[in-house]
Amino acid sequence: MLGQRICHPLSTNFDVDFESPSAKRLKRYESTDSSLSRIESDDDIIRSSTPNLVTREIPDSEAESEDDGPTQSSQRTDLESALPPVKTDKEAIADYEATRAAEEIVSSDLHRRLGQRKWVPGKSSIYVDAFNLALETVLEDEAHLFDEAEMAVFEYWRNLGYEAQYLYVRLFLRKTAAWHRIGQLGYHGDIADLQKAASDLLKSQYLPKSTAAVQIHPGESEAPIDSRLEGSFTFADGSNDHINTLEEASSLLKLDELKTIAKEAKVQGKNKRDLLQALRITSQKQGGLGWSGLKRSETEEFVNSEISGSKLDENGDESPFADGVATNRDTHFVSKILSSTGSCIRLSSAPLKLFERVHLVFYRSTEWTEKSLTTIILARISRRSFPEYIVSRSTNIFSSRSALLEFEASIRTQFRVDGILEMNGTVTKDGLRKVQDIFEEVYPRWKVLVAEEQDKEDRVYESGEGAYLRRFSPAWVYTRIVHKGLYPLARFKEHKKEHNLLDELLDQHLFHAARRGAWYQRKALLEEHYMWALEPDHGRGVDAQKKYWKRIALRTCEEGLQDRDCHLIYHYDLQKRVIKLEKALKVVKREQHDFGHVRLAKPLERTVEGIKIEKERPPSRKGYRRGSDANSPRRGGKTIWVDEREGGGECSVEQMCLSWYREQGWKGYHSEGGIVRTLFGYLFYDVLFTYIPNVFQTPYQTCPLDLHTDAFFPSRASEINHRLVEIGNGEASRLIREVYDREHEKQTCVVGINWAYEFDDLLEIISCFRSEALATVCKVMAQEYQQRGGGIPDLFLWHPENKEVMFSEVKSENDRLSDTQRLWIHVLAGAGIKVELCNAVAREVRVER
Repeated sequence: MLGQRICHPLSTNFDVDFESPSAKRLKRYESTDSSLSRIESDDDIIRSSTPNLVTREIPDSEAESEDDGPTQSSQRTDLESALPPVKTDKEAIADYEATRAAEEIVSSDLHRRLGQRKWVPGKSSIYVDAFNLALETVLEDEAHLFDEAEMAVFEYWRNLGYEAQYLYVRLFLRKTAAWHRIGQLGYHGDIADLQKAASDLLKSQYLPKSTAAVQIHPGESEAPIDSRLEGSFTFADGSNDHINTLEEASSLLKLDELKTIAKEAKVQGKNKRDLLQALRITSQKQGGLGWSGLKRSETEEFVNSEISGSKLDENGDESPFADGVATNRDTHFVSKILSSTGSCIRLSSAPLKLFERVHLVFYRSTEWTEKSLTTIILARISRRSFPEYIVSRSTNIFSSRSALLEFEASIRTQFRVDGILEMNGTVTKDGLRKVQDIFEEVYPRWKVLVAEEQDKEDRVYESGEGAYLRRFSPAWVYTRIVHKGLYPLARFKEHKKEHNLLDELLDQHLFHAARRGAWYQRKALLEEHYMWALEPDHGRGVDAQKKYWKRIALRTCEEGLQDRDCHLIYHYDLQKRVIKLEKALKVVKREQHDFGHVRLAKPLERTVEGIKIEKERPPSRKGYRRGSDANSPRRGGKTIWVDEREGGGECSVEQMCLSWYREQGWKGYHSEGGIVRTLFGYLFYDVLFTYIPNVFQTPYQTCPLDLHTDAFFPSRASEINHRLVEIGNGEASRLIREVYDREHEKQTCVVGINWAYEFDDLLEIISCFRSEALATVCKVMAQEYQQRGGGIPDLFLWHPENKEVMFSEVKSENDRLSDTQRLWIHVLAGAGIKVELCNAVAREVRVER
């Protein structure tokens, strides 16, 4: 839902308008936050006064885009991330549905089909079963979240025939707001009578009156009208009753159909967009002239509702002067378009949003997909071994219907804020004011909810379950909106308000712990550079006032370093600021902090020469671009090399460099984090599957639901810290041996663990790892598993004789380090682990056809 905000072009003078501070301060402002972006946006940072240029990350290796670890490009629900990696493509689904297609199904019961793995086309489908499984599960335990009208919709749904349900579910998984031509939907293998299935969905149904009160939430003047269920409803809308404008109708046209209508209307355009625009302009400007080509017989089935009551001429066309005046041509165009497309259907908004709410409750996420819908069933029927843990699907995720609706409303408000700040290019002053207005409206409610959650944490929650449950509180979303509210305060230079708000964010420890490091950094920057001029000096001179606030900034950095919820990745920048402030304050040497034990060593630059193979590319239709080389690889593209040291065959650049390291006495894998994730899975196996309520909702999970969130570490802080002490004391070999002996034969599905790695290699790696360094790497993974699962250097190497491990990031001539890779290099170097940048240089280039 979120993306990086586009930089402001210099020509806009946007930053000049806001009198941006010096570049030196900007660097302190952003610190390492630019490396922390991710789709879920759990650790979005406070944006700087002058946004950075958006840099495009370049894949560093062949396998980077295919890495089996977490990637930034994948959006998955917590539940989907916790399930084993099963094939979810069309072939996999078809294989499962065809396994027993020839057999008779004795019972149509959903759970029996799931247990027996029996689907028969035209009678049952994995899509419908997955949809109904979600609905049944939610209604079994959480029916209190729905009112009388909504329960009536569910009852009507149960009474729909299989074919109508199948059509609805397949449209539900498509672009649900779009119109679809009924004649081109397909699904003939499951739907014998498509028109009847569509008619069932279009049938109007009566609804009882809801007794639930209408709610108004912060950031919204009223609930969306299209989400209300009142009086009656249909599961789907028909084009006859709902397409009345040219804009809606023209969106249905394919390019060739649009060209035909445009030719008759005598409009021109270079592409579909231009043709549509020209057609709409023509329709608005000209009066109706009548079309002899449009017969009543062509439109009777489709457009009676649009032209009912109008007069027709002798050819069956609507008279342009039926009311004695020149009419707009929209009706003619709409009629012509619908006669071409045939009947169309789309899902009605209100029941659609209701079923989306059901899936939000079931998946505990707003970001479910078609894969989410089928993955859980495919995992359920797969023949795999899963870890042993206590399944606990609590019914108190949402305490009431009002809590669920407020959570939904907060998500909508958050989306509005993100749309202003991150999805529409340059943010204007008006946009910033809107964000500030939303923040001020949300702020009082946020304060109330934070106090309520703190009370629950103190008196109600046990076993750490509160950390994950809080992700479904409106306060979790409001905290993010409040965080975003810092940005306009900074841009409008309201630094005192910004400082006070940062104090309030840091005073609470319940929401968005992953951002605490960024808040400490920004707070210290304000105290160092701005607050001395904004607060009373109480008789101190200017210099004394500046020193006073620098001492406060120093104390803020110290608090950040001591804060157990401040993630390790922020420590380096806080330490740098501490050193800088102590020098500015002329703190005596014996009282200065000494961070020599974590001082970063720059990675060693290594050059490895080899033979590069370039495939000759045929010239494009328009020839080569000026200044381009036909055989030069694209930036970040895959390169092919000769493996001179191990057989002479073709290989990737990483494999070529790995062969060179092996020649120097190193052992290693091109794993891109696979070894680190495997070691983490072994060493934290029992911690991962410690009982925490609500994080194990099915028996088919490979990890707890909160592993990929910032709730994982605080929920198990005691167990994790105890395990880190054990690792630091040299007990890693014992820990992985216990897991291997117990689980290897079953090949248990556990997140991160790749059973293909030789166990003897893993033991040898542990013996080469310094215990403290291994504990540091594991702590980073425990704090931010999702964000830090990627960016680990390409090659993992160890030297059995020297008892040393090393990471090597391989770069060819067109590659460069991404932000996440730089951060991992900082973490590894700070832990005292050797890191190299291995530059692959072509000693010879062979061009092959």
